[in-house]
Amino acid sequence: MMHGRWIPTVAGLLLTGLLTACTSSGQDELQVWMQTERNSIKPSVQPIPEPTKFVPQAYLGERMTQPFSSEKMAIMMRGSQVAPVANAALIEPELNRRKQPLEAYPLDTMSMVGSLNRDGKLVALVKVDSLLYQVRPGNYLGQNYGRVTRITETEVVMREIVQDSAGEWIERAAALQLQEDASK
Repeated sequence: MMHGRWIPTVAGLLLTGLLTACTSSGQDELQVWMQTERNSIKPSVQPIPEPTKFVPQAYLGERMTQPFSSEKMAIMMRGSQVAPVANAALIEPELNRRKQPLEAYPLDTMSMVGSLNRDGKLVALVKVDSLLYQVRPGNYLGQNYGRVTRITETEVVMREIVQDSAGEWIERAAALQLQEDASK
C-alpha cells in the first residue's frame, strides 16, 4: 500500500523535472542569441561639430537716410536731372509740412456722408473706419497729397500731386462724392 501512495508523487516530480529541463534549454538559447545580437551591433554616433563663434557686427544703417522718408524724396528730387525744377517745386512744400490725420488713409477707404453749414461755409462729413471727420477747404485727404479746394453739398473736390509714368510730379483733380445710405 505504501507503494501506491508514492507512485503519483514520483510521477509528478518526474514530469516537473522534464518540463523544467525543456524550458531552461529554450531560455539558454534565447540568452545566447540576445548576447550575439548585442555584440554584433555597433552604434555609429557622429561627434557634434563645434559651434561657430558669433561675431557681433555694429549696425551702421542708422546714420543713413530712411528708405521711405520725406528727406529721401527731397534728395532724389534735388539730385535728379530728369525732373524739371518746376516739378520739384510742386512737391517740396508737401514734404516739409506736418501730415494731417486723414492722410494716413487711401482715398478709396473714405466716403462723404453729408455736409454742414458752419458760419456760412460748408463743412463736409467724411467717414473713415466708422469714424466721422469734419473736412474744410485747405485740409488734406488721402495718400497723394490731396488738398481740399472746394466743398459742395454733394462732393469734396481736391487736387492731388502724383507721379506720372515718366516719374514727373503732376497735379490731378479728385473728388469724394456724397454716398447715399443703402440700408434705408
